Amino acid sequence: METIARIRREHAKGKSIRAIARSLKVSRETVTKYLRSGETAPRYERQHQPLPKLAGFQEELERLITENERRPARDRLDYLGLFGRLKDAGFQGGYDTVRRYIKRFKQRQPPSGPVNAYVPLTFAPAEAYQFDWAEEWIILDGVTTKVQVAHARLCHSRMPFVAVYPRQTQEQPC
Repeated sequence: METIARIRREHAKGKSIRAIARSLKVSRETVTKYLRSGETAPRYERQHQPLPKLAGFQEELERLITENERRPARDRLDYLGLFGRLKDAGFQGGYDTVRRYIKRFKQRQPPSGPVNAYVPLTFAPAEAYQFDWAEEWIILDGVTTKVQVAHARLCHSRMPFVAVYPRQTQEQPC
C-alpha cells in the first residue's frame, strides 16, 4: 500500500516511470499498472489454479465432501479430516490445496436446506403500536393505592406513552 502511494506521489512531482521504477526497485510494468488503476492496495488473484496432484483425486474428494454434508452435524469431518481420508486414498499433495478446493467446491454448490433470512420490520407512522397493562402501587394523598398503568409504544418511532388509571375497565380518552 505504501509503495502505491509513493509511486503516485513521485509521478505527481513529475518523475518519469523509469526513474520511479529504479528508485523503488520495481518493474516499469508494475509502476504503470498502479498509475493506471484506481487501486490503493495491491491485489493478486490467480486466473487459473492448476491442480497437478489433485487432478486424479477430484472426484473422490467431491464424493467425500457430499457424503460428509449428509452426515449429522456432530459426525461431520472438518477439512483436516477430509484431507486425512484423501491421504488414505493415496493423495500425495498438501493440505492447503485440499482446503482451497473444498472451499471453492462448497461455494459452487447451491444451498441444500432452507436459508435463514433476516427481514427487518418497518412500519409507517401510526400504522402499528404495542400495548400492555401493568399494576403499580403509588402513594396518592398519603394513601397507598394500586393503579393500572397503560403502556403503549409506537412501532415506527419507538416513542413510549404511559397513562395511569384506577382500573383497566375505564375508557381511555382519545
